[in-house]
Amino acid sequence: MSDLVIAIYYGGLLVLFFFWIYGIVSFVLDVRYKIVPGIRRYRRGRRRLEDDATERDERKERDERERQLY
Repeated sequence: MSDLVIAIYYGGLLVLFFFWIYGIVSFVLDVRYKIVPGIRRYRRGRRRLEDDATERDERKERDERERQLY
């Protein structure tokens, strides 16, 4: 009887350990392939918006200087 209890105990630990490792691996893969690329896209988009705003300001200044010259 005690051998059966020990076998069930270790079998349960093995199953729990498997799902624990599976969860950790899934989390790491989600971070690597979903979250990190999403953050990179977000930062790239913000940088592009800032560049567009800077270009727009420079264009306005250039147009204003051209108007002042004429």
